[in-house]
Amino acid sequence: MELRHKALFVHLLTATGAVLSMLAMLAAVDEKWSLMFLWLVVAFAVDGVDGPLARRYEVKKNWKMYDGVLMDLIIDYLTYVFIPAYALFRSGLLSGWTGWFAIIVIVYGSVLYFSDTRMKTTDNSFAGFPGCWNMVVLVLFATSPHWLIILLVVVVLTIAMFTNIKFIHPVRTERWRAVSLPIAILWVVFAARAAWVDFHPSSWAIWGLVVTSIWLLVAGAAQQLIPQRR
Repeated sequence: MELRHKALFVHLLTATGAVLSMLAMLAAVDEKWSLMFLWLVVAFAVDGVDGPLARRYEVKKNWKMYDGVLMDLIIDYLTYVFIPAYALFRSGLLSGWTGWFAIIVIVYGSVLYFSDTRMKTTDNSFAGFPGCWNMVVLVLFATSPHWLIILLVVVVLTIAMFTNIKFIHPVRTERWRAVSLPIAILWVVFAARAAWVDFHPSSWAIWGLVVTSIWLLVAGAAQQLIPQRR
């Protein structure tokens, strides 16, 4: 297969995220939350794979017709932000004014962040919380904390989007990648399992989700606090 055809297939793989987002949205409308999250986990896995493939096959050079970055951002906004925000609102985890407040700040703050040209750092991490609400809301579904805690999480992470706190990209951030990448893969496994058992509180996947989420959330800030040895 010619290199340009491989580049095209990477674009086509990325585009499947649009189909997965539609399937997730249809499940959300029917309030089938576990099914919705299963589709979002699949979309998350596709998003983790297509980036390395795009760089390997140099899609910008070998298939210029499609803008993979733009395509990725459109799909990410749907799967990372829009659908999880809808689920948070419609599920009743936040009710009344708190639900309205949460979805407004999530979708508004995230669209500003996604369009910010400063969102990436020099080591391919993210400057500020990268709007991964799909991961956050899934953990909230799995743990079902008090609504005040949910509201605090939403407010703190929304504010964090507009700070210089670093958040790692588990694939592209080289520092500690030997730990971060396996943890990200485990997160996907735990997330899929938790959704598969309908977030049963006794499932081992719940604890796995919490532990792996904490690492992915704080590893970037820890790197800022711990100087890298030269």
